[in-house]
Amino acid sequence: MQRIAEAGGALLLDYDYVARRAMASLFRTFENFSEGTFVVDEHARVVWINKRYAARFGFSNPQEAIGRDCEQVIPNSLMREVVATGKPILLDILETDRDPMIVTRLPIKDDDGRTIGAVGFALFDELKALTPLFAHYSRAQAELAAARRSLDQARRAKYTFASFVGTSPAAQEVKRQARRAARVESPVLLLGETGTGKELLAHGIHGGSARAEQPLVTVNVAAIPETLLEVEFFGAAPGAYTGVDRKGRVGKFELAHGGTLFLDEVGDMPLMLQSKLLRALQEKEFEPLGSNRIVRADVRIIAATSADLPALVSAGRFRADLYYRLNVLTIELPPLRARRADLLPLAYAIIEELCIKAERNAPGLRQDALQLLAEYDWPGNVRELRNVLERVVMLCDEESIDAATLAPLLCRRVPAAVPESVPESVPEPASRPVREDVGDDVPEPAPQSYAAAMAGFEAAFLQQALDACEGRVTEAAARIGISRAAFYKKLATRKSLNTR
Repeated sequence: MQRIAEAGGALLLDYDYVARRAMASLFRTFENFSEGTFVVDEHARVVWINKRYAARFGFSNPQEAIGRDCEQVIPNSLMREVVATGKPILLDILETDRDPMIVTRLPIKDDDGRTIGAVGFALFDELKALTPLFAHYSRAQAELAAARRSLDQARRAKYTFASFVGTSPAAQEVKRQARRAARVESPVLLLGETGTGKELLAHGIHGGSARAEQPLVTVNVAAIPETLLEVEFFGAAPGAYTGVDRKGRVGKFELAHGGTLFLDEVGDMPLMLQSKLLRALQEKEFEPLGSNRIVRADVRIIAATSADLPALVSAGRFRADLYYRLNVLTIELPPLRARRADLLPLAYAIIEELCIKAERNAPGLRQDALQLLAEYDWPGNVRELRNVLERVVMLCDEESIDAATLAPLLCRRVPAAVPESVPESVPEPASRPVREDVGDDVPEPAPQSYAAAMAGFEAAFLQQALDACEGRVTEAAARIGISRAAFYKKLATRKSLNTR
């Protein structure tokens, strides 16, 4: 029995020796074949790190990393989580300032099973079996980054205040108020007829605000069925209603977190949703449909409508408390007929934009076409002007647009030209009697100021250049030696002065 016991003891000693050697060999193998290895104690402080790994994170001497918190040595390290939970993290991906690394993290336990530290191995390119996984991850990361860039670009402001073309007093006042609105966080209410540029101005306000780098999310209330509006605004939990996929749906409020939510045609919002919108604005939180989850949303509101909101409030179709919440900074956009001085620069700017997209030379506008545009009331405002000019550019193959081309699109009839004929006899004008008693009592014509005379000369000079080039602004500007932008500006300024 003693001999057997002695043999058994030797056997146990052999097993223990082999196990210890196996552990040491396994550690050395991982250390040799990995990009880096380091060990932390129960407080997640570094107790050992190999030279390659230390150098990768900026420590020329590994001893400089000893005693530091693991996150100070390796940003994004999860070794503290391994120490806290006692559970390994296998085949994770560690983002670094260089290439990402595939890492394995294992807890270190004592004989009583208590976690006393953790060891991490960074596996990079030596283990060829992980190369497909790494390549797949890299592709997925690149595609995700591209998708995020595209989405961020789509949710940025597409227009600036410069996009709101016009130098008339009405247009200048709108831009002055919009710039003031961009400097504050209060809700903005944009009022005006359809097609006056409310969405363009909303983009300009967001782009000029402190939230410009955050999302600009638009909801056209009038374009979405009433039954879907709540989901569109606040999202829905997975399976909340038929048609929602397993992942649910994120609402526009959540998407706009940190940025701006533009509510177009807010006057068409149903009463039931108005109360929920008001609560979300006041509390800055909401619950997605079919969920008990509270979502916080820091959102700046810009609302727009062509409806008469006070009349809707009086009729009980719009909540008074929501109206007061939205009606903090109000900007009224004038119709195009109220700022006719901006018609000419608007028309040329739209034609130029359309022709750049169509990759063709911009046609000019002849004098009779300009007169036809000026006489029209434009009930659809700038949107109608753009529609008409887009159709003209598509239909016109000439170098300039005349009234005959433009009239059918405005439902106008161009009067037939009156033939120029010389009458057989032209009556002589009645001669005026010569007054010999001209004295100081005869009023003299009011003298014209120098500024007025120069303005008249410049207006005539610009028009003469336009007529010579058949309405083509680019050629007219080159003809008199100024830039196209300067020509537009001078033309708009003179037009504005003439309407005062």
